[in-house]
Amino acid sequence: MELRVLRYFLAVAREESISAAAEYLHITQPTLSRQLMELERELGAQLFTRSRKNRRIVLTDAGMRLRRRAEEIVELADKTEAEFAAGEEAVEGAVYLGGGESSAMTLVARTARRMRLQYPQVRFDLFSGNADDVLERLDKGLLDFGLLVGSANLERYDCLRLPQTDVWGLLLRRDHPLARQAAVSPGDLAGLPLLGARQTLMRNELAGWYGGDVEQLHIVANFNLINNAARLVEEGLGCALYLEGLLNTTGESALCFRPFSPPLRLHLVLVWKKFQVFSRAAEVFLQTFREVLAETDETPGP
Repeated sequence: MELRVLRYFLAVAREESISAAAEYLHITQPTLSRQLMELERELGAQLFTRSRKNRRIVLTDAGMRLRRRAEEIVELADKTEAEFAAGEEAVEGAVYLGGGESSAMTLVARTARRMRLQYPQVRFDLFSGNADDVLERLDKGLLDFGLLVGSANLERYDCLRLPQTDVWGLLLRRDHPLARQAAVSPGDLAGLPLLGARQTLMRNELAGWYGGDVEQLHIVANFNLINNAARLVEEGLGCALYLEGLLNTTGESALCFRPFSPPLRLHLVLVWKKFQVFSRAAEVFLQTFREVLAETDETPGP
């Protein structure tokens, strides 16, 4: 498979039309059709069908699988080309970071601002997702760094442990009965409709705190990031497992936060692949991040 042909394939998948994709790519429609047929022969699979309703191009199951892989391949190729284009000494180009919603993003933001002041040609590509998503993209080389919450298996990674901890609890409506309590205990969760974080790490940490089978909890919805989940909480669907401080739950907010008791505090780490060969911009980011950490009140662990 040629990278050029994968870009053609992705253009057709996006435009849902051979003619529209050909126009976007500035090539003729017969040329594009021939390249796609050759790709199908090479893979031994049909990648497209035509919708009978509107004649739009529709991906087959094989086409959907290829789309996911092609996006990763093209993204990695673009990242590699950008790193080489920047040169070995020039501090420019993109730093690729991934992480979920956490108070520790303040440290990332502080680092990014300091770098931009000194190296205005640097930009930041931020991927928002849970720990499982971030680690997968790290392993594939699509990210330089990941910001993780909790006790992940870090045998394959180097890391910096951050001084902050995130406090877990429940996000709930102010008129909910549990809002009258100062904290939420494991027994309070029995039968309670819950919105759960869709990540392995959170389930592992929650199991230790809960002291029972978390599969028995009444999970009515799962989510990756909290903002959309908050809308569901407002409408009364349930209470969300939540990290303190991600939303404004003070003043006139219809929502409030109640921490778990006993407290469930998760440590935060910045991770990267062992033996990673960084771009110059990524090297400087890590150096600057260490400087920002050193200026905090506490010293990070080993």
